[in-house]
Amino acid sequence: MKIYGTIGFPLTHSFSKQYFTEKIEREGIRDSFYYSFPLSSIDALPTLLNDHPSLKGLAVTIPYKEKVLKYVTNLSEEVKQIGAANCIKVRGNILTAYNTDIIGFEKSFVKKLKAPHKKALVLGTGGASKAVQYILKKLGIEFLIVSRSTADNFIQYSALTESLIKEYNIIINCTPLGMSPAEDGCPNLPYRLLTASHYLFDLVYKPAKTLFLQKGAEQGAVIENGFEMLIIQAEENWRIWNED
Repeated sequence: MKIYGTIGFPLTHSFSKQYFTEKIEREGIRDSFYYSFPLSSIDALPTLLNDHPSLKGLAVTIPYKEKVLKYVTNLSEEVKQIGAANCIKVRGNILTAYNTDIIGFEKSFVKKLKAPHKKALVLGTGGASKAVQYILKKLGIEFLIVSRSTADNFIQYSALTESLIKEYNIIINCTPLGMSPAEDGCPNLPYRLLTASHYLFDLVYKPAKTLFLQKGAEQGAVIENGFEMLIIQAEENWRIWNED
């Protein structure tokens, strides 16, 4: 028997259990099961592993993409650079951390990327944000990190002037703001300054059009949600979990 699952807290927002359960049934994959494992603390991970010796792989979501690293044995080269993982391959006591968010984000993001899109605002500072930053560096796109907190390498939302919004015409939401069921939330941006030259990408996939994306679309901006990114990284997780 092979067991796979998602760790995070809470997991009401996670689509993985339904997606992988349907995949297992659709593809006739025998003796394989997928579960949600809501952990109120990442410190419960060793107990989870001990209780499920047939576990082969874990998807990692909010808020443990960075905290999980203290429990893993090996880090992929990307995880070493990013400092966050969303995929754990389990082979007995050997845990190897990967980041498939970078693959999912890049493949989905570049489809609507146009020549005028040269600079980006990255909203949020967590594990997903670090994956996005990794890809922006790879693509040669200059970016600023926007946060509610103050730090030397962040700017606050209140510092987003008209000239900055015009210059940084890619805006990527890496926060959970607007995620179902709290669909009335959105990042605190001067949306009235957005134009058809802007590209808004939201890592949130549910609802399909968050308030962040709605407000962008109303100003004529190009928009994309995180659903395709999620599918791509899920399939990459499955490949990693099941390779020798």
